[in-house]
Amino acid sequence: MRTASVERTTRETSITVTVNLDGSGAAEVETPIGFLSHMLTSLSTHSMIDISLKATGDLKHHIAEDTALCLGTAIREALGEGEPVKRFGYATVPMDCSLASCALDLGGRPYHVVSLGLRGPMVEDLAAEDLTHFLESLATSLQANIHSKVHYGQNDHHRAEAAFKALALSLREAVALDPRRRGVPSSKGVI
Repeated sequence: MRTASVERTTRETSITVTVNLDGSGAAEVETPIGFLSHMLTSLSTHSMIDISLKATGDLKHHIAEDTALCLGTAIREALGEGEPVKRFGYATVPMDCSLASCALDLGGRPYHVVSLGLRGPMVEDLAAEDLTHFLESLATSLQANIHSKVHYGQNDHHRAEAAFKALALSLREAVALDPRRRGVPSSKGVI
């Protein structure tokens, strides 16, 4: 089973997360931020990665950041060493008025380009900048390239949700085992 659990406790937050890369998309997400919980549930559902996550903390910014750090670390640990995964994933997803794309590479080099184009300062109960920071922190802890772009949309909720669904489908593809591959998916022989 490709699973991992990560715990992080600081003076600001307490996060526990368990992932199963070969799951059914079951989500047990508990955070004090309704919109973050909604996005994480959507991420689990569409990536088919089971996510059990509990987060508490002092400030929403700290909770969002530390949740991303723990989730990325857990997925990276669940990938193991040298599993023959597809490594790359990409998707374009519509969400009513919005269209978002995501491309990612699990190649071990963290990098992020995030362009959500959110118009307001908040999306529901979470600062718009914290959604961007979540994706940046996820890329860092996952050691992945994540390029996320919302092409258009009139509604910030739909823009963000389209971006998370595109990320989910990209992850689903990238972590999938490749039955044709032997060893790590890199010409260097290591990721």
